[in-house]
Amino acid sequence: MQRLTRRDMVRRSMLVVAGTALAGQTAVATANASPQSPHAPHAADVPTAFDETYLGRHIEGWPADGGHGGHGGHTGHGGADGHDLVEFVVRIDNDDLHVMQNADGTWISVIDHYETHPTPRDVARAAVRDLNGASLVPLAV
Repeated sequence: MQRLTRRDMVRRSMLVVAGTALAGQTAVATANASPQSPHAPHAADVPTAFDETYLGRHIEGWPADGGHGGHGGHTGHGGADGHDLVEFVVRIDNDDLHVMQNADGTWISVIDHYETHPTPRDVARAAVRDLNGASLVPLAV
């Protein structure tokens, strides 16, 4: 049996390091090329209006620039991909819930800035759960 020399050990170690680095770059490239998840809709997609009762609370929402006499128009805050973000009116029991669209297309509310949701409807439902029967308090402007 042939004995390994220091040179052989170094060469094999370098091949392992190079292979690991190449595999890591391939994994990153594959992850970046994958389509967007259903929890991160494209910023240009306009969510649909909704009007429903959820856990005994009336929730409704619509794009701010149309329907129900919206509150102002689309201000065109730019998203990360250069598309305009959508402004959306959301109400719980006729009280306005301030919601915002993130650059990645997800949504958050004034009730919870840390948990993102795929649609304004999901934000409204989460707010109802978080409020646990409490009323919304108007934001001071």
